[in-house]
Amino acid sequence: MKRIIISNDDGIDSAGLRKLVETARELGEVWVVAPDGQRSATSHSFTYNKKLHVKEVDYGMDDVKAYTCSGTPADCMRVGILKLLPERPDFAFAGINNGPNISWDIQYSGTVGAVMESRFLGIESIAFSAQYESSGEIIDRYLKDIMNKCMSRPLGAGKIWNVNFPSCSLEECEGVLWDRTVSTDNFYVDDYREILQDNEIDYEIIVGRRWEATEGTDLRAIIDNYVSVGTVTNLQ
Repeated sequence: MKRIIISNDDGIDSAGLRKLVETARELGEVWVVAPDGQRSATSHSFTYNKKLHVKEVDYGMDDVKAYTCSGTPADCMRVGILKLLPERPDFAFAGINNGPNISWDIQYSGTVGAVMESRFLGIESIAFSAQYESSGEIIDRYLKDIMNKCMSRPLGAGKIWNVNFPSCSLEECEGVLWDRTVSTDNFYVDDYREILQDNEIDYEIIVGRRWEATEGTDLRAIIDNYVSVGTVTNLQ
């Protein structure tokens, strides 16, 4: 039986994580090591100047061993693989993130950062992302099949699978597009709102999205209501 470690950046209580665990346990032995709270946009950062607090928790599934970690998603993968699991896992999953991880946005993603760390440690790794509440039917339809196919197509050193589900109904979904490249088109259009208060200036980020993309990319697939499956290159 394959051993699978799963983490995320939305925290141990996220619905996307639970869905990923429920599906993955049909394919192997599942271990969960997830942050104890929200860790979005932490990228591949990890903790080196303070202790990590790790706690075993009841995940409500008798066959799933679960832990929370006070650090980042990358910390979760690292401490899980190096210390918590009795043997090295065969696969590492992260997600299902609440929101897409496509185009340039992947460099900020804690979800992608988690599997970048597991890939760095020599584990075949897959990131899963979606606008979860509006992609549920599509996830139910395609998640297990995509898991199986990715697990049967090892990428080897330096690459991870990156899977994104579109935000539409199952009827509107056009299917799955494989081998999507990472879009270099502008996905987010960011700015800052200036707030003057008590002679001090605060800046609050404003995030918008530009839905334009080149054919063959992950962003183009999502715009066209396809599930996007592609690879991302890691430094290894």
